[in-house]
Amino acid sequence: MAKLEPLGIIRLDSLHYYVHDIDRVRTLFADKMDFAEIGVSGEAMNKRGKQRSVVFQAGDATFVFIEPMGIGGAAWRFLQKHPEGIGTLVFQVEDIDKAYHLLDERGATLMGEVEHFVNEDRKNATFAITTPFGDTTFRFVEREDPRGGFPDFVRHAEPRGGTNRYGFGEVDHITSNFLTMKPALLWMEHVLGFEEYWEVAFHTDDISKKSSKQVHGSGLKSVVMWDPHSGVKFANNEPAPPNFRASQIHLFAEDHRGAGIQHTALTVPDIISTVKALNATGIEFMPTPASYYDMLPQRLKDIGVNAIDEDIDVLRELQILVDGAENHSYMLQIFLQEQAAQLKAAEAGPFFIEIIQRKGDRGFGAGNFRALFESIERSQVAAGRIL
Repeated sequence: MAKLEPLGIIRLDSLHYYVHDIDRVRTLFADKMDFAEIGVSGEAMNKRGKQRSVVFQAGDATFVFIEPMGIGGAAWRFLQKHPEGIGTLVFQVEDIDKAYHLLDERGATLMGEVEHFVNEDRKNATFAITTPFGDTTFRFVEREDPRGGFPDFVRHAEPRGGTNRYGFGEVDHITSNFLTMKPALLWMEHVLGFEEYWEVAFHTDDISKKSSKQVHGSGLKSVVMWDPHSGVKFANNEPAPPNFRASQIHLFAEDHRGAGIQHTALTVPDIISTVKALNATGIEFMPTPASYYDMLPQRLKDIGVNAIDEDIDVLRELQILVDGAENHSYMLQIFLQEQAAQLKAAEAGPFFIEIIQRKGDRGFGAGNFRALFESIERSQVAAGRIL
């Protein structure tokens, strides 16, 4: 297939996070992760949308927490079907009319015409589409003021609370889980004009599909799609046989009640200091077995990373993962516990945050990918979800 004309996406603008209780999720993002509250939805919008919004920001990462106010709003409808999670992704584009017409021509399901509004005396325009990402919608916006905002957004005179002392930079990528991801991959290619960036497949027991041996692990297939124009990346996962239903991708779909966004990765300049500081606030991370670090020096050597700047004993203590590529570059990652565990509330759901520091490597690291999968699998075993 010939490459499609880019939609003109500039960046991932914000994530709309639908929650039952803004104050509960505030304890994680504001109190522990030091996000600043930059504004709220105005009374007119609250009444019209039957929901209220509070915007939190750290670096270029912006989350809009949205809580229902009565019956009928977008947040209420989402939460009738799903636990708390990402219900809308917003993309800033160069030309809203161009993006609209390209998507229309390619068969996107448009949810309405382009809407124009004025916020803080600046002109803005927006429209939304449905997606194969469960009940998550995509919204596109063009703004005179790149600082953003939505209709009837009331910006605080000064940000409240957090100062981003952990150095969060931007959203590195979005990861979504599907029971079958091919429709989403084709949609991203033929409708959004995205291209394949990276892929991996594995099973935790390393069993060939042709083997008749009884296995107890599980597996996945993952394909990363991206928009080369903006660098926006989506990692997309589906369960793999054998033990298809035991896969944590399948369990996510059960917990989330369908396909949806599993996690988002936030960049930091110094992951060691960030994780040490977050540990002190009570943030809980997914565990990594000691054997991972026992094998790490040889694994790095095997993939062409002859040396890293960090002390492996420090990484072991903090349970930070390392992976890399043949050009000696590498990256470091760690994953917070799912929101349900982090906030001690089942309705908070399986969404979680990843923290990532890239030291030259722009990939996704098959070794780390597997380590995350196995970490979640161990948590599911401990919870009695997998036998």
